[in-house]
Order: sequence, then structure tokens, then C-alpha cells
Amino acid sequence: MQLFGSVTSPYVRRTRLLLVDVDYEFRDLAIYGADQAELARHNPTLKIPTLIDGETTLFDSRVIQRYLAAQRGQAPLSWRQENQLTVIDGANDAFVALLLAARSGLDPSQDAMIYNRHRERIRTCLDWLETAAADGAFDHWRYPAICVYCMLDWVVFRELHDMSGHRALAAVCERHGGQPGVAATDPRQAV
Repeated sequence: MQLFGSVTSPYVRRTRLLLVDVDYEFRDLAIYGADQAELARHNPTLKIPTLIDGETTLFDSRVIQRYLAAQRGQAPLSWRQENQLTVIDGANDAFVALLLAARSGLDPSQDAMIYNRHRERIRTCLDWLETAAADGAFDHWRYPAICVYCMLDWVVFRELHDMSGHRALAAVCERHGGQPGVAATDPRQAV
């Protein structure tokens, strides 16, 4: 089993946490540099993570989670959990878009529809996730908690948003910071 990705990606990190008890090869790629061609050979979307298990190649963290759950005989996620993941991914994707804009020399703080939309999505998603966290949605170390943890820790790592107004989400990070694999997958290791 091979996992292609980047140490700093929250999407890759969530997959690495699912594989914490599995023997696999991790291929840390420079996806915006020297390793673009290798990534393209394995994944036409040019996104990470990509998992190769024998003859099976999977292109997305949520697809990989479904595959691993099926391999382990675990029940599929509930619709409630799927909605939680959609909100987590909505916020995460908006944060990534703003970071990539800034790294491209653009000013994502300007008053432009695309940036305004991403900022609004971040606000509404974080508010929704805060309520879900306060209601205990992420109390147990299951895939939704893993995903919200990885996103929030990445946002703090990249200094993308002031999370001080989200106490329930901060509590999720505190609660799960010592889970198996969290320290070993910390994106700060890549810096």
C-alpha cells in the first residue's frame, strides 16, 4: 500500500491517521514543484491524497476512508456524519483557495466576489461546526473528528484564521491532540 501526498496537507493527514495501525509506504511529494509529473501519473485531478493498494488506486480522502472502512468491515458513515464532512471540507477547501491565491501573489483580502465567497463560506462553516462541536459531534475519535482536527490544526499552523472565538472547536483539538499518530503527522515537521 502506498499513500501519495504532502506532510502539510490536512487531507493527507486525515488519511495518515486512518492508517496509523497499517504498514504502508508514504510518498511525500512536492506537488507544486518537482513531483507534479509523478502526481499526474497517479491522479488526473492533481490532488492529494492518492492511495494505491495493489491494483486499486483511489483519488480522494473521503473515497479512501470509505475503501478502508469497507476493508475493515466497518459500517459506512451516517448521513449526519457525511454532512459534517461536507461542511469540514467546504471550510477546508475555502482556506486552501485563499492560501493558494496569496501564494500566487494575489490579494485574497480584496473585495472580490471569489474571495468574499470563500470568506463567507469559512464563516458559515466554522459557525456550523462550532455548534456541532458544542453538541458533542466530535467527542469521539472517529473520522469526522479526525477531519475537523486536521483542518483546525492546519489552519492554526498556517495562521489563516483567528480561531479564538470558537471555544468548542478549540476543545476538540485539546481533547484529541494526544491521539495515536497525531504527533507523528504534525505538519510542523515539514518546516
